[in-house]
Amino acid sequence: MARALKITGPFNMQFLAKDNQVYVIEVNLRASRTFPFISKVTGVNFIELFVDALFQDDIPVVDIPSLNFTAVKAPQFSFSRLTGADPVLRVEMASTGEVACFGDNLEEAYLKAIIATGGKIPQRGIFISLGGDEKKAKFLESARLLATLGVPLYATEKTSAFLREHGVETTMLYKIHEEKAPNVLTYFADNKIDLAINIVEGHINKELDDDYAMRRYAVDHNIHLFTKIKQARLFAKALVEQDLATIPIKSWDEYQVFKK
Repeated sequence: MARALKITGPFNMQFLAKDNQVYVIEVNLRASRTFPFISKVTGVNFIELFVDALFQDDIPVVDIPSLNFTAVKAPQFSFSRLTGADPVLRVEMASTGEVACFGDNLEEAYLKAIIATGGKIPQRGIFISLGGDEKKAKFLESARLLATLGVPLYATEKTSAFLREHGVETTMLYKIHEEKAPNVLTYFADNKIDLAINIVEGHINKELDDDYAMRRYAVDHNIHLFTKIKQARLFAKALVEQDLATIPIKSWDEYQVFKK
């Protein structure tokens, strides 16, 4: 792409994949926020290289070192300040900032990143609502991991039935519109839940969508929310495999020393 467009220096490219076809949405001639991130991770000053490329003919080949650590760039959202906005992720950009965290492995780096963006380790209760059989099956192993934390698990009727059928003990909560007890809204309001996982099949008009109401209430009451199954599964794995109390505190320099 750089050769075809005769680009010298950084550029930002967005892709869209559909039916095993990859499409380029746009190419911007600018340094994105990924630029300083990869510079910090690799220890290579890419801005300096860019300037050299503009003003010099002979640019030495850069040796990118292999890494024995993992770095994660995680988005920061501001849905709590956007009254009425549906805190569900779609194709368009929704984050208002990002954090970069390093760890000895993916789970450690991701756990640090979630905490850095305001997430908390669940202690009171975890609420799970999964739309469709496929998503329920995909999250089953993660639910089993969460059950080992000793934190109460709550779920909507169909999700709870599926999880209990597969050996994961949960307490069933009625959806908001059902107006029955025990109701998810009451448990949110009573601070019995501090992590919500709401994975839906598709997008429904928010005024008629009970899932929207649950997501919005979670955000408005500072309950950490996951709406994407990949991230929710990784967080569950990180919670089980990483002990926050024993994760070492390291400076950026320490990670640079241990590059291979």
